[in-house]
Amino acid sequence: MTTLVDYQSNRIVELMDAPDEQRDSDWLKDALQQAVMLELATLPPYLSALWSIEDQGSDAAAAISRIVFDEMSHLGLAGNLLTTIGGTPRLADHKTVPRYPGPLPGGVRPELTIFLSGLTKNSLEMFSRIEEPDDPVAEAGSGRTSIGAFYTAILEAFRLHPELITGARQIRRFMTHHGEGNDVVELSSPTDVEQAIGIIKEQGEGTAASPENPHPGEQGELAHFYVFRELFHGRKLIRISQNPDRWEFSGDAIPMPSALPMGTVPAGGWEAGGLPAPDDETRQQLAEVNHQYSEMLRFLEQAWQATATATMQSRLSAAVTRMRFLVGPSQLLMQRALPDGSGRTYGPEFRYVDP
Repeated sequence: MTTLVDYQSNRIVELMDAPDEQRDSDWLKDALQQAVMLELATLPPYLSALWSIEDQGSDAAAAISRIVFDEMSHLGLAGNLLTTIGGTPRLADHKTVPRYPGPLPGGVRPELTIFLSGLTKNSLEMFSRIEEPDDPVAEAGSGRTSIGAFYTAILEAFRLHPELITGARQIRRFMTHHGEGNDVVELSSPTDVEQAIGIIKEQGEGTAASPENPHPGEQGELAHFYVFRELFHGRKLIRISQNPDRWEFSGDAIPMPSALPMGTVPAGGWEAGGLPAPDDETRQQLAEVNHQYSEMLRFLEQAWQATATATMQSRLSAAVTRMRFLVGPSQLLMQRALPDGSGRTYGPEFRYVDP
């Protein structure tokens, strides 16, 4: 039986250092719980940036929205990878839910501090570093171990132990967004596992030879890292005609969209950040977002715990509904000025609260 590890530990780094002979069922369960937490950690910062964009019909909003839908499906696939080998994802726990500002789970990209704010150049730089490949085809890499390298290690462990794949307690969800994206599907064979891990890796990082997402339905779309770099540079990524192996951010201009000036959520939330206390209405909206977020996590955890398909799907639907309930109060918070005269506004905290 594996022990639940705090997301702020260096557990992923420790798992990556384990020799092949130790990468057994317990290793995989431990690694996949870390993967679940890693996928969850990306959603609040991406959602905060998306919801801050004033024109939700803009190209930038559409691009980030596609990434959010991809990340939601990656969370679902990571959970299914864990349950297919007999594990159960933990999502509703003060130790497992990421806190902001803070590190990525497991010691991945230890130089990064993940924060919640509106869409800015700083947040786009952070998003890029989260998704960065070890060797990107445009710009120089940071030389740090990537999320993709961690998933490669997980895939290699599955290849060593295909007998662990049972297809147990698999959630299903249609996730295609405006004709694009991928669904959460059952993983009951080595081929299913290979495809799921390939999707997670390549949608985030691209391939070693191309920045494009190679998966059906998204061919021609850039992987997440390159989408964020385009928005950061304000230019389309194009292949250089004189050198087809070289890519540069020198294409058409991409205007930075106007965004609500959500401030950076301080450690412990707005009330713990040294600011004057929020008024009652703001406090109520903050509590509502935290409640709906926590309910979403509890329902999603319950979906993977269920043994009956009907119960599983009803819990999953309830989680999706709670996700939708987050949008309105989050955007209202972004229209409420902080009481420090900075011109910044409140925004969602995405803090886990007990029922």
